Amino acid sequence: GLTSCATCDGAFYRNVPVCVVGGGDTACEEAVFLTKFASQVYLVHRRDSFRASAILAERALKHPKITPIWDTVVAEYIPDERGEMRAVRLENLVTKEERILEVKCVFVAIGHTPNTVAFQKALPTDKAGYLVKKHGSLTEIPGVFAAGDVVDPHYRQAVTAAGQGCMAAMDAERYLTGCCGEGTHSD
Repeated sequence: GLTSCATCDGAFYRNVPVCVVGGGDTACEEAVFLTKFASQVYLVHRRDSFRASAILAERALKHPKITPIWDTVVAEYIPDERGEMRAVRLENLVTKEERILEVKCVFVAIGHTPNTVAFQKALPTDKAGYLVKKHGSLTEIPGVFAAGDVVDPHYRQAVTAAGQGCMAAMDAERYLTGCCGEGTHSD
């Protein structure tokens, strides 16, 4: 009942109410995606407006199955007798009022921070902290390759990370064997 991937887990919550926590692009996208499955999507945000792009915010706000809940945070996850999600206790940050919202799952979409701190002195990163690649999996340092969640701000899926990992392994093999191509950093 608690996840960060609507694409992975949304279909498990057909015809039941769910909650998305966040107010950026990811939260609005996930909320709209979940309307394909859930009976109702509550979009809980700690502010009084979304930080998402105008088009994504508008799409979420206009959808009949999405209900925004402003100035609010999830204060507690409430399980049923089997330990599965039954509800959340919400707290309004302005009024301090609390209420119980019956949902079967909470999708957390409050941002993604790549775990690149260990590499930031050696490799360039973009403004969001993702490693910058030259092309393929090549980095600025010969013999160092990057793949997966540290370079991918868009898909953030295990299957895409695994695919990138495979490509990085192939580039590394080319580098180690001295074979021509992208893995050599010679082009």
